[in-house]
Amino acid sequence: MAARPKVVVLATGGTIASRYDPALRRTVASQRAEDLLSMLPSAAEVAEIELDNFATVPSFDMSVSFAFDMAMRANALLSRSDVSGVVVTHGTDTMEETSYLADLLLASDKPLVFTGAQRAHDDPQSDGPPNLLNALRTAASPVARGLGAMVCFNGALHAARDVTKMHASAVETFQSCEHGALGSVDGERVVIHRRPVLRATFRVEQLEERVELFRLSLGVDLRALESVIERRPAGLVIEGFGRGNGPTGLTELVRRASASGIVVLITSRCPAGRVEPIYGGGGGGRDLADAGGIFTGDLKGPKARLLLMVLLSSPQTKTRIAETIAALAP
Repeated sequence: MAARPKVVVLATGGTIASRYDPALRRTVASQRAEDLLSMLPSAAEVAEIELDNFATVPSFDMSVSFAFDMAMRANALLSRSDVSGVVVTHGTDTMEETSYLADLLLASDKPLVFTGAQRAHDDPQSDGPPNLLNALRTAASPVARGLGAMVCFNGALHAARDVTKMHASAVETFQSCEHGALGSVDGERVVIHRRPVLRATFRVEQLEERVELFRLSLGVDLRALESVIERRPAGLVIEGFGRGNGPTGLTELVRRASASGIVVLITSRCPAGRVEPIYGGGGGGRDLADAGGIFTGDLKGPKARLLLMVLLSSPQTKTRIAETIAALAP
């Protein structure tokens, strides 16, 4: 009998690890990796499983430094010759962000699979066990190599770059909008339909976290953004209207920020579609680009922020940010 592949479950908490606490009268992350696997006796047939209880926290309370440390732990595990893949159990609220950061820092072509649940561990209809089983199958499968960090949820496999949490509570919450899923887990089979093209990985020792995200809305008071610029962050991501537009006063703030050495990225607050510097009128996309704003294609604000953190942290890309973003977010 052939040896089973070894998969490490890197547990971090989230709804998949949450139960109702009657003393606190609320649902909290409390379950360890052993508790998650206890609901999956068939998992031992999929892979030899090693458990790593990295943390037990809700993903809405994770920090960028936590996500960076988690990505580094995953890299260390994947570097081992006896490990075929890693599954990260994680909360859904920020999974699209942490998985993308891990993808940008991934130093292996072995599968790194994020999964979780929308229904708690003690819910009689919890989606955690099937999601975890599918993630284990993916991490153990040789066909999943070279896909980068993925999110495995509700039977579908999504590229970390493209995936977004679309629904607050539904089990089919994760979608890849215009790009579509990478593949699916059909019973015991892992089926891949496409492979991601817009990927690059970076070696970073320490992350530059001083990147702010600012979202526009009708009649927004730009004094809040002016205050951000006065604090002199390393970078600024602006979620503009439509194709990447804003009110007239925004152009001067982008020009001021760019002149002071702050890298300014322009994204869209729309859930789908690309930004493009087309419009004038004082705060249109063409005006913002002329003022120094760098447009990020279809990459949305939270992920553009993480990408900028990584690019600012690497000596190789710090001076080539516009060029690198053009390649990764055309």
